[in-house]
Amino acid sequence: MECHVQWMGKDGMAFSARTGSGHIAVMDGALEGGGNNLAPRPMELILAGAGGCTAYDVVLILKRSRQEISGCEVSLIAERAANDPKVFTKIHFHFTVRGKGLKEDMVARAIHLSAEKYCSASIMLGKTAEITHGWEVVEG
Repeated sequence: MECHVQWMGKDGMAFSARTGSGHIAVMDGALEGGGNNLAPRPMELILAGAGGCTAYDVVLILKRSRQEISGCEVSLIAERAANDPKVFTKIHFHFTVRGKGLKEDMVARAIHLSAEKYCSASIMLGKTAEITHGWEVVEG
């Protein structure tokens, strides 16, 4: 896996990242840090990546388990250390999984498998952060 990050110019703290798959993401800093607040912060993208990684796993596991899933959302709330390096210290993942006749135990199993075995991003973050999970199953 590769990524190339480039500073976008002297008038701020924006950076572009070109991923190995050829996609571009833009990051920017807060105004008080010299940025222009035009894009997500790098740490926000790390959190979003963990959410995307685990949601991907949950959907895939439920589909493979022949569950009729129609939606999956995950909201993340994180806390960071007060001092540098300001690593994540706590992250709570809350899933809302929608589908017809979804089995609660299958949803719990999918979330557990993602958290313990498959989601590389959240497993890495778990080295510094206490990670917790919650979920709700919605018919539809």
